[in-house]
Amino acid sequence: MLQLSAERASAKSSDSTRHKCFISYHVADLEEVQTFVTDFGSEFIPRSVGVTEEDDFVDSTNTEYIKRRIREKYLSDSTVTILLLGEGTWGRKFVDWEISSSLRNDPVNGRNGLLVIPLPSMNNSATLPARVKDNFVSGDPESSYASYVSYPHSKTRLRSNIETAFQARSSKGALVDNSRALRQRNAS
Repeated sequence: MLQLSAERASAKSSDSTRHKCFISYHVADLEEVQTFVTDFGSEFIPRSVGVTEEDDFVDSTNTEYIKRRIREKYLSDSTVTILLLGEGTWGRKFVDWEISSSLRNDPVNGRNGLLVIPLPSMNNSATLPARVKDNFVSGDPESSYASYVSYPHSKTRLRSNIETAFQARSSKGALVDNSRALRQRNAS
């Protein structure tokens, strides 16, 4: 359902300057995520299907394998990961895996920029996942790899935020901290 919304939103614009963005979110926030994609999907090319229990690598204990498979299967053609934060996003195992894979930089797949946006239900404030905290310095965007912004009120503003996250891939790559072990279970 979300992938169909993403494809419809993407088709609203043929602008070749749009970035391919992977959307990371907690399934409990699907309705708000769908609204975001519908309202703003013309400003980027949405890639929105993420890790599920059905993936062949979910039960692996090899963290490098897990990150590589997520990168290959879901992130390989994206350049920016947009993390949409709801109330429980901070503690979701698969969200952590998607962020870790987004920050992974290897010869086959370069790392993604990381744009973090709280959903409207969070009133522009949400608990950050630990891996985002490792890459974000509150009040100091120059020292942060991750970009944390308020929920957008205009397409122009979102496009600018995506471009900033995209540029960070090269200008701030040295700031990435992806050393934290992958979350093994969901927190509550």
